[in-house]
Amino acid sequence: MSELELEQRTNIKFLVKLGKSGNEIREMLVQVYGDNAMKKTAVYKWVKRLSEGRESVTDEERSGRPATSRTEENIANIHQIMCENRRLTVRSTAEHVNINRETVRKILTEDRDMRKVCAKMVPKELTEEQK
Repeated sequence: MSELELEQRTNIKFLVKLGKSGNEIREMLVQVYGDNAMKKTAVYKWVKRLSEGRESVTDEERSGRPATSRTEENIANIHQIMCENRRLTVRSTAEHVNINRETVRKILTEDRDMRKVCAKMVPKELTEEQK
């Protein structure tokens, strides 16, 4: 959720407490935010929720699979695997830990700051001993 959307939801909450209707609230949001104002259906949805007593303007937790596999545990696990055998491919590492290949590649390149050199994953910055 963007900062702008959170700000608008907070404004909707304030206006609902003042007793404004959904139409009035939508018009006010368009006056203030112009083209960036929330869509009419979203405004009405939040007016209804807040009128029914909801206090929070943030989204509720959703059930289901987490959005990412880039957890600290997986990052450490992949780092350990690569330290044991630097010749492993991203594909074989992904199969070993049961994570998407692209996620493993991002963990290696972005989280562990590694890059491929002669089919080995190595740190970008080598120590004197490693050179």
